[in-house]
Amino acid sequence: MSPIEAYAERFGARYKWLATGTVMLGTIVTTAASTMVNVALPDIMGAFGLGQDQVQWLSTGFLAAMTATMLLTAWALGRFGYRMAFLGALAVFVAGTLAGAVSTTSNEIILARVLQGMASGLIQPVAMVVLSEVFPRDQRGRAMSIYTLGVVLAPALGPTVAGYLVDEYSWRDVFLAVIPVCLAAMAATALFLPGRDTRQEAASHRFDGIGFLFLCIFLVCLLSALSNGQREGWSSDLILALSLAALAAGVAFIAWELTYLRPLLNLRVFVNGRFAASCLVAFALGVGIYGSTYIVPMFVQLVQGYTPTRSGLLLMPAGFALALTAPVAGHLADRMPPWGPVMAGLALFGLSNWLCAGADVDASFRLFAWWIILGRIGLGLITPSLNAGALRALPHELLAQGSGALNFIRQLGGAMGVNLLSVLIDRRTTFHGDALAQAMTPASAAASNAVQQLGLMLTHWGNPFGSRLPSGAPPAAMNYLERILVPKAQWLAYQDGFHVVAVMFFAALLPALLMRRRAR
Repeated sequence: MSPIEAYAERFGARYKWLATGTVMLGTIVTTAASTMVNVALPDIMGAFGLGQDQVQWLSTGFLAAMTATMLLTAWALGRFGYRMAFLGALAVFVAGTLAGAVSTTSNEIILARVLQGMASGLIQPVAMVVLSEVFPRDQRGRAMSIYTLGVVLAPALGPTVAGYLVDEYSWRDVFLAVIPVCLAAMAATALFLPGRDTRQEAASHRFDGIGFLFLCIFLVCLLSALSNGQREGWSSDLILALSLAALAAGVAFIAWELTYLRPLLNLRVFVNGRFAASCLVAFALGVGIYGSTYIVPMFVQLVQGYTPTRSGLLLMPAGFALALTAPVAGHLADRMPPWGPVMAGLALFGLSNWLCAGADVDASFRLFAWWIILGRIGLGLITPSLNAGALRALPHELLAQGSGALNFIRQLGGAMGVNLLSVLIDRRTTFHGDALAQAMTPASAAASNAVQQLGLMLTHWGNPFGSRLPSGAPPAAMNYLERILVPKAQWLAYQDGFHVVAVMFFAALLPALLMRRRAR
């Protein structure tokens, strides 16, 4: 008798719901933490004096750590068992959360987010394993629907709660708010989750430490090179060294995983054409899910002047739309070829981002919310059919490896997407700012006339700084124009970011179409 079966016999028919509630507490709190901090990013930027290329590490570090530790699920369960693996991951998450709340430097808060990501990478897969074990085979669809509902509702409510806490209290309270839920999850884990399953003990000796080291070096060096390229210079020695180290670690990881007997990531699943096409779509999906939850709060707060609470409320209807779409999409995934809903979802999300790119400072809250809802409906259509279609393309003996690879690719897309979008927005802000500044020259009749009119207006109002400088330009007028041009440059940069995400999703229609091919 397995430990799960023993607990089920001890607690009776209610055990599956006790175990479900336990693991869902951990899943909901870690999923919410991945998006709640995004609402507080502008305040954190001001608190620590961070730029766009630095603050994105709060999201990128979380996702990169989650990507790496997600592959440790089988080893952790075999080595420590359900109870200790889940308790240990929750303890690490609490430690990272407390560290984020009391951090005094940018490096401390980034490290705190990395700790949170490491814990999340174990908590979410372990929860899926427990749900698969406690529910009978004919009820696992219900179990996965419960899991999916919790995963999609957390990002819907999390940003709204975070926005209220930032406005009424402090960004530090965004970290502290999840502590009570974590403690409740730890107490429930100690009561309702069993220890090690003897059938999994063999897995405790299968940890691919060398592969994990190569993967960590690859992720850290690659993301560091991308995020610091704008600041250090893309041809600088540091960026070139980081790029070469990432390339070497990536090649070493692939070579090791192909030759190691029990690899961390079985790369042979990518030989299947339909599965490889599904992974390309999964990469785009990761970019869309995490990239949009990163740039939308930043855009509406920095460009449109929303408060954190208002930016959180903007995302809440879209989260509920995603939650309502998921059951319908799961029904379609069982009755339609997977490429149909996937392509429809990709088109909807691409259209959503294209529409968001047209938003300016006067775009209404309701209209912007409808555009985001359209994208979330698209994401809801993609996920069930993509997972089902990808795993159907593999033989039974490769299902576990394929599921891990698909989740890994999606998370990698999220980490790289947030990183690349932040770099793009930072570079394009500089580009558009320089372009706008070049137009403000004495050679431009319109610019000269605007400066003269502003100077006369300010002098007439009694502003002593409205008088001319030796160069002929009224200083107050120039300062006023600069305050207008900077938000304009930011708006154009975010517009470019939305366009890039839209084009990427439209391009992902091609690999989605390749999912139609019959596997050999």
